[in-house]
Amino acid sequence: MSDAYTVLWTQDTCRALRKEGRVGQRPPVAYSGVHQSLPTWSGARVGDEVYALHVNRCEVFVVSRMRIVDLERGDCCGAAPATWQDPAFPGHDDWRMLGAGGCGADAVHVDATPVRFDQPIPGELLGRLTWRNRRNQTRVLKYVVDGRLERFVSLQGFYRLTPESADELADLVGA
Repeated sequence: MSDAYTVLWTQDTCRALRKEGRVGQRPPVAYSGVHQSLPTWSGARVGDEVYALHVNRCEVFVVSRMRIVDLERGDCCGAAPATWQDPAFPGHDDWRMLGAGGCGADAVHVDATPVRFDQPIPGELLGRLTWRNRRNQTRVLKYVVDGRLERFVSLQGFYRLTPESADELADLVGA
Protein backbone atom coordinates (compact mmCIF):
# COMPACT_ATOMS: atom_id res chain seq x y z
CA MET A 1 0.00 0.00 0.00
CA SER A 2 1.34 3.42 -0.91
CA ASP A 3 1.56 6.34 1.51
CA ALA A 4 0.85 10.04 1.05
CA TYR A 5 2.91 12.92 2.38
CA THR A 6 2.89 16.70 2.49
CA VAL A 7 5.75 19.07 1.85
CA LEU A 8 5.62 22.84 2.27
CA TRP A 9 6.88 24.95 -0.62
CA THR A 10 8.13 28.33 0.59
CA GLN A 11 7.12 31.78 -0.59
CA ASP A 12 10.44 32.00 -2.45
CA THR A 13 9.84 28.71 -4.25
CA CYS A 14 6.30 29.66 -5.25
CA ARG A 15 7.37 33.15 -6.33
CA ALA A 16 10.06 31.58 -8.55
CA LEU A 17 7.53 29.15 -10.05
CA ARG A 18 5.33 32.10 -11.02
CA LYS A 19 8.21 34.23 -12.27
CA GLU A 20 9.59 31.42 -14.44
CA GLY A 21 6.16 30.73 -15.94
CA ARG A 22 5.74 27.24 -14.46
CA VAL A 23 2.09 27.70 -13.44
CA GLY A 24 0.03 25.18 -15.42
CA GLN A 25 3.06 22.98 -16.11
CA ARG A 26 3.76 19.55 -14.60
CA PRO A 27 7.05 19.30 -12.71
CA PRO A 28 8.98 16.18 -13.75
CA VAL A 29 11.18 16.35 -10.67
CA ALA A 30 11.28 17.59 -7.09
CA TYR A 31 14.19 17.55 -4.66
CA SER A 32 14.91 15.99 -1.32
CA GLY A 33 17.78 17.28 0.81
CA VAL A 34 19.60 17.05 4.09
CA HIS A 35 18.76 20.51 5.44
CA GLN A 36 15.58 22.02 6.87
CA SER A 37 15.37 24.38 3.88
CA LEU A 38 14.96 21.30 1.66
CA PRO A 39 13.40 18.52 3.73
CA THR A 40 14.49 14.93 3.32
CA TRP A 41 11.77 12.82 1.79
CA SER A 42 12.56 10.07 4.28
CA GLY A 43 10.43 6.97 4.13
CA ALA A 44 8.97 7.83 0.72
CA ARG A 45 8.96 5.10 -1.90
CA VAL A 46 8.10 4.76 -5.56
CA GLY A 47 4.31 4.95 -5.89
CA ASP A 48 3.81 7.25 -2.90
CA GLU A 49 2.06 10.58 -3.36
CA VAL A 50 3.32 13.93 -2.14
CA TYR A 51 1.12 17.00 -1.83
CA ALA A 52 3.07 20.23 -2.27
CA LEU A 53 1.43 22.86 -0.07
CA HIS A 54 1.76 26.61 0.05
CA VAL A 55 0.55 29.07 2.70
CA ASN A 56 -0.56 32.53 1.64
CA ARG A 57 -2.37 34.94 3.96
CA CYS A 58 -3.32 32.19 6.42
CA GLU A 59 -4.83 30.03 3.67
CA VAL A 60 -3.27 26.68 2.68
CA PHE A 61 -3.21 25.73 -1.00
CA VAL A 62 -2.43 22.45 -2.76
CA VAL A 63 0.08 23.49 -5.43
CA SER A 64 0.64 20.04 -6.97
CA ARG A 65 0.10 16.37 -6.25
CA MET A 66 3.16 14.34 -7.18
CA ARG A 67 3.38 10.57 -7.51
CA ILE A 68 6.95 9.34 -7.05
CA VAL A 69 8.13 7.37 -10.08
CA ASP A 70 11.89 7.15 -9.39
CA LEU A 71 14.27 8.03 -6.58
CA GLU A 72 17.52 7.64 -8.55
CA ARG A 73 19.51 10.16 -10.56
CA GLY A 74 18.72 9.47 -14.21
CA ASP A 75 20.22 10.43 -17.55
CA CYS A 76 17.57 13.17 -17.74
CA CYS A 77 19.25 14.90 -14.78
CA GLY A 78 22.38 15.68 -16.81
CA ALA A 79 25.99 15.22 -15.80
CA ALA A 80 26.82 15.17 -12.10
CA PRO A 81 28.70 18.29 -11.05
CA ALA A 82 32.48 18.09 -11.21
CA THR A 83 32.94 21.06 -8.85
CA TRP A 84 30.76 22.84 -6.32
CA GLN A 85 30.27 25.66 -8.84
CA ASP A 86 28.64 23.41 -11.47
CA PRO A 87 24.85 23.06 -11.59
CA ALA A 88 23.69 19.97 -9.70
CA PHE A 89 21.00 18.89 -12.18
CA PRO A 90 21.52 20.68 -15.52
CA GLY A 91 18.92 18.48 -17.22
CA HIS A 92 16.21 19.87 -14.95
CA ASP A 93 17.33 23.49 -14.94
CA ASP A 94 13.77 24.68 -15.68
CA TRP A 95 12.73 23.32 -12.26
CA ARG A 96 15.80 24.34 -10.22
CA MET A 97 13.61 26.50 -7.95
CA LEU A 98 12.23 23.30 -6.38
CA GLY A 99 15.55 22.79 -4.64
CA ALA A 100 18.20 21.68 -7.14
CA GLY A 101 20.82 23.78 -5.38
CA GLY A 102 19.81 22.67 -1.88
CA CYS A 103 22.22 21.13 0.58
CA GLY A 104 22.71 17.49 -0.46
CA ALA A 105 19.84 17.67 -2.96
CA ASP A 106 18.66 14.43 -4.55
CA ALA A 107 16.35 14.33 -7.55
CA VAL A 108 12.97 12.67 -7.03
CA HIS A 109 11.27 12.02 -10.35
CA VAL A 110 7.52 12.50 -10.20
CA ASP A 111 4.33 12.31 -12.23
CA ALA A 112 2.64 15.51 -11.09
CA THR A 113 -0.49 17.53 -11.54
CA PRO A 114 0.04 20.99 -13.03
CA VAL A 115 1.33 23.69 -10.69
CA ARG A 116 -1.52 25.91 -9.52
CA PHE A 117 -2.20 28.42 -6.79
CA ASP A 118 -6.00 28.43 -6.81
CA GLN A 119 -6.82 25.20 -4.92
CA PRO A 120 -7.32 26.17 -1.26
CA ILE A 121 -7.87 23.54 1.39
CA PRO A 122 -11.24 24.39 2.96
CA GLY A 123 -11.02 25.47 6.59
CA GLU A 124 -13.08 22.54 7.89
CA LEU A 125 -10.76 20.07 6.14
CA LEU A 126 -7.67 21.95 7.29
CA GLY A 127 -8.76 21.55 10.89
CA ARG A 128 -9.10 17.78 10.63
CA LEU A 129 -6.10 16.86 8.45
CA THR A 130 -4.05 14.34 10.38
CA TRP A 131 -0.48 13.10 10.04
CA ARG A 132 1.11 9.98 11.56
CA ASN A 133 4.70 9.19 12.45
CA ARG A 134 6.57 5.89 12.27
CA ARG A 135 5.34 4.92 15.74
CA ASN A 136 1.79 5.38 14.47
CA GLN A 137 1.19 8.43 16.67
CA THR A 138 -1.05 11.02 15.05
CA ARG A 139 -1.21 14.79 15.16
CA VAL A 140 -3.24 17.61 13.64
CA LEU A 141 -2.12 21.08 12.62
CA LYS A 142 -1.48 23.56 15.38
CA TYR A 143 -2.60 27.17 15.08
CA VAL A 144 -5.76 26.59 13.00
CA VAL A 145 -8.24 29.27 14.07
CA ASP A 146 -11.61 29.63 12.36
CA GLY A 147 -10.40 27.54 9.41
CA ARG A 148 -7.27 29.64 8.87
CA LEU A 149 -3.67 28.70 9.59
CA GLU A 150 -2.19 31.45 11.74
CA ARG A 151 1.33 29.94 11.94
CA PHE A 152 2.75 27.47 9.45
CA VAL A 153 5.48 25.93 11.60
CA SER A 154 3.66 22.59 11.96
CA LEU A 155 3.56 22.25 8.16
CA GLN A 156 7.30 22.74 7.66
CA GLY A 157 8.95 19.47 6.72
CA PHE A 158 7.94 16.22 5.06
CA TYR A 159 5.15 14.39 6.86
CA ARG A 160 3.10 11.22 6.28
CA LEU A 161 -0.67 11.70 6.15
CA THR A 162 -3.13 9.27 7.66
CA PRO A 163 -4.97 7.26 4.98
CA GLU A 164 -8.20 9.15 5.72
CA SER A 165 -6.56 12.56 5.28
CA ALA A 166 -4.80 11.35 2.13
CA ASP A 167 -8.18 10.30 0.72
CA GLU A 168 -9.69 13.69 1.55
CA LEU A 169 -6.85 15.57 -0.18
CA ALA A 170 -7.12 13.22 -3.18
CA ASP A 171 -10.85 14.01 -3.39
CA LEU A 172 -10.09 17.74 -3.17
CA VAL A 173 -7.49 17.63 -5.94
CA GLY A 174 -9.55 15.25 -8.04
CA ALA A 175 -8.23 11.71 -7.90
